[in-house]
Amino acid sequence: MDWIVSLHASQPFWLWLAIGVVLLGIEATASTEWLLWPAVSAGLTALLTALAPQLGLPIEIGVFAALTVASTVMSRRLIKRVNPKDQPDINDRNVRLIGERARVVEAFVDGRGRVFVSGSEWPAEIEGAAPLAGESVIVESVSGPRLKVRTA
Repeated sequence: MDWIVSLHASQPFWLWLAIGVVLLGIEATASTEWLLWPAVSAGLTALLTALAPQLGLPIEIGVFAALTVASTVMSRRLIKRVNPKDQPDINDRNVRLIGERARVVEAFVDGRGRVFVSGSEWPAEIEGAAPLAGESVIVESVSGPRLKVRTA
């Protein structure tokens, strides 16, 4: 513990910068998004200690803690504003299928068949007149592994 105190006394900037780099390295490895803002806060604390080295360790720890809490809270608000809940997730393949044109690869029997859409075959359901193999349908919804389609 004494070596950390002596390192801080001689080079507070480098200590905070090292903490930030270590946190950023862990974040890059784990991809948790929880350590990004503490890493940024450690970097800002390093900058503050370079500009005002006489602050002392207790004040620097307080600044680091305050910056971490503030940046984390602000980032959550920003993420909610940028990614509203009513918008579909762009990585959700099933949601992206809705409205796509599909080709019937297995004729519908009793309202069930198979369609080809977005590079793969899917089991599908249809109400009403069943299209023949090779005809086009439109995906209306996704329910688990099954698509609900309508004639095009």
